[in-house]
This record gives sequence, C-alpha cells and structure tokens, in this order.
Amino acid sequence: MSVQRVATRYAKSLLDLAVEQQKLERIKVDMDALVAALKVRELYLLFKSPIVHKDKKWSILSALFESKLDELTMAFIRILLNKSRESYLPEIAKAFAEQYKAVKHISEVKITSAVPLTPQTLEAIRRKLEQSPYTNEHVELITQVDPDIIGGFVVEFKDLLYDASVKHKLELLAKEFRDNLYISQIFAS
Repeated sequence: MSVQRVATRYAKSLLDLAVEQQKLERIKVDMDALVAALKVRELYLLFKSPIVHKDKKWSILSALFESKLDELTMAFIRILLNKSRESYLPEIAKAFAEQYKAVKHISEVKITSAVPLTPQTLEAIRRKLEQSPYTNEHVELITQVDPDIIGGFVVEFKDLLYDASVKHKLELLAKEFRDNLYISQIFAS
C-alpha cells in the first residue's frame, strides 16, 4: 500500500475519533506540535529507524511528550508503534492537517508579492477571497516575498493561478511583440 494511502487512512481515523470525542482542536494542536518536533533530525530518524525497537521508541516518546500531548494523541502514537507504522507519522500529520482544513472549510491560498504586504492589504485580499466562489468560507493566507516578480502579486489556490505580477505582464508584452507578424516584417527588412 502506498505511503499516501496509509497516511490518509490513519489521519482519517484520528480525525473521526477526535471529532467523536470533541477534541478536534486539541488534536490539531498536538499534530502541529509533532510536525514541529519532527523537524529535529534525531527525532525524525528515530521514527523512521527500523533498527530501534518499538518499546525503546515508546519510552523516548513518552518521556518527551507524555505531559504535553493529549491522551488520545499518545494512544494514537502507541497504535502506530504496535502496527509498525510510526515511520509514516510525518505523512499522517500532513494528511491530518489537510483533512482538518476540509472539515473546517478552510482554503489555503498562497500569495507571492515583490515586497511584504501590509496587514490591511492582506485582510482586503482575504475578504475578497472569502467572497469568491472558488474558495471555502475561511481562507488561510500563506505569504511569500519574491523580488523577481518586480511588482504586483501572484495568487495560487489548488490548481488555480492568478498572476498579476509586473514580470508576467512584461512577458506577455514581449510575447505579443514576438508574435506580431507586421512588426517582425519591418525588422526583417
């Protein structure tokens, strides 16, 4: 079975259980904390290692997270260890975040601009996007600065792209000049 399928199934199970026990927000915080913790290379390698025995992994994880994570999250990690699926935890956490956003009707939109956008501009963009038929009722903005686009901004959502950058407009103008046969004939003579 593919990694994505395993991750999706385990994430769905955890999400359903969290909703049933009315702990969805708490489990979301726990999964975000685990994702952050797994950025530590040693912990990541511990989860991925087939050599370290599951009891040793559990004792390390218990020492690190017992008082910080909800008992449902700890029980879920224990199940992953018992089924030898702990190496999938990073992918499961990512799948959980995606499914959480779907349940909460949150659209993730990436905005790239040449300079950092002001909070007022971001809020205006968020309001416009929330009124759009393409996004869900809540919008989570992910901002990125790329001076190469010269000016304007680029909005990406799922498989949609709105490019209002100066770089893109200059490229379109250059293409129009290249494709204009009349002007090409003048320069060819």
